[in-house]
Amino acid sequence: MSPDSGPVRNRAAGAAPGSADDRALGELGYRPGLRRTLGDFHTFAAGISYISILTGTFQLFYFGVAFGGPAYWWSWPMVFCGQLMVALCFCELAARYPVAGSIYNWAKKMGGPHVGWLGGWMMMTATMVTLSAVALAYQITLPQIDAWFQFVGDGSGRNDQAANAVLLGSVLILFSTLVNAFGVRLMARINSAGVFIELIAALALIIFLGAHITRGPGTALTETYGLGSGRPLGYFGAFLTASLASAYVMYGFDTASSLGEESHDPARNAPRAVLRALIASFLIGAFILLFALLAVPDLKAEELSTGGLQYVVPATLGDTVGEIFLWAVVVAITVCVLAVQAAGIRLMFAMARDNNLPAGSKLARVSPRFGTPVAPAVLIGVVGVVILVVNINQPQIFSVITSIAIIMIYLAYLLVTVPMLLRRLRGDRQPCGGDAFSLGRWGLPVNIAAVLWGTAMSLNLAWPRAEVYNATGPQHWYLRWGAFLFIGVVALGGFAYYWFVQRHRTGVLAEHRVEAQDDPTAAPPAG
Repeated sequence: MSPDSGPVRNRAAGAAPGSADDRALGELGYRPGLRRTLGDFHTFAAGISYISILTGTFQLFYFGVAFGGPAYWWSWPMVFCGQLMVALCFCELAARYPVAGSIYNWAKKMGGPHVGWLGGWMMMTATMVTLSAVALAYQITLPQIDAWFQFVGDGSGRNDQAANAVLLGSVLILFSTLVNAFGVRLMARINSAGVFIELIAALALIIFLGAHITRGPGTALTETYGLGSGRPLGYFGAFLTASLASAYVMYGFDTASSLGEESHDPARNAPRAVLRALIASFLIGAFILLFALLAVPDLKAEELSTGGLQYVVPATLGDTVGEIFLWAVVVAITVCVLAVQAAGIRLMFAMARDNNLPAGSKLARVSPRFGTPVAPAVLIGVVGVVILVVNINQPQIFSVITSIAIIMIYLAYLLVTVPMLLRRLRGDRQPCGGDAFSLGRWGLPVNIAAVLWGTAMSLNLAWPRAEVYNATGPQHWYLRWGAFLFIGVVALGGFAYYWFVQRHRTGVLAEHRVEAQDDPTAAPPAG
């Protein structure tokens, strides 16, 4: 590919070469290659749809109640406070480097190329597994709306539900792949419409549940079901397990910045979109969970810890209203898959643009027609379906891998915040976002809190609990320690490949490399 093809033809619409929007690209050595078509709401919608409150709360409410009782609700503000520290650090970087594959590029800029590659590799692997995990959520919602959606058997067979989940999930991933391959504008429009529906449905759910409240928060938020008895740490140990239901939801807010090369004025809009997505998700989720606990007819019903919100909503609001909200959950799952795949595409493109992946030039090629990297969309979709197939006969192993994917995302975040903290401790103020967004003197304490939080929650997520990593069937040590084993294999195996093979080829591809004449950071010619 010649320097005059591909990315050059796709230069940002509405952003001239050398514009302020492209300066961050010039600093990193890239020329603009993706189309700037996204507005403020589009980037906010991408972040909030990745977090996807309706998807997460409906998928994991039962887990929190089962292991922590209704008092598990307090893990929601706890996780928010920790993730807010991480998000604030990301906002500084988003203001300075609003580029595709944000985690990869930030880790590379803060910690060097080796740290950057490891952070990108961990995030990319986790994103593909997360894509499959979210797609599986169709199975816990669609067959409850209508038995017609149970295409495989009647749901009572040993593998009926797992096989049907793979079928439904594969159809969803195929749809997401096609939408993402046809360009970011189509994806953003569908995603924004879906997020609008999700937000309206979430607010309506809060109002409806609020109108059916039957008890005060003092009763609901202190009920533990006696789950701490017999544990070495008492209820605190049970609470730490239950807190995973919140930790599994509040991440992915960095997606708003990963679309920075395709949005207008990203230095200002990306940090705001990150914070708005996280704060809005926290508030909406907090009220849904709280009002569900206050409104459910029987707080000690067994179905509360098995059916979750899918039981609470129809039991409280009736079957007809409950079905309407379940359709809203289907919309939320759909746009969540779109956002997860969109983030993965930008990450793979960013690494390939540095020739940091095999077949980098093909993966980094931007379609002249659609203005988006098509090959990463197809590859991520194919891998997502392959991972889904594992769920047919090995659902327990798949649940282990899904849990591990979340840990890998938290570790990828640490590969940004730890090098960033080391720079601060050396007195380097480079991470600061300047006028667009800066923590100022709060930068150091916030960064320290982000690192401590990320480390503590990563250990909590990875702790070898039987109820998380070996919940059913015979007990196996390799399942309990699956987090350490799997992450070790992925991290060490991947980094070994990078060290011995890929790092000798790394470097910005010629078709993406900024040249002196189109360097956005270069001073204009005199005269």
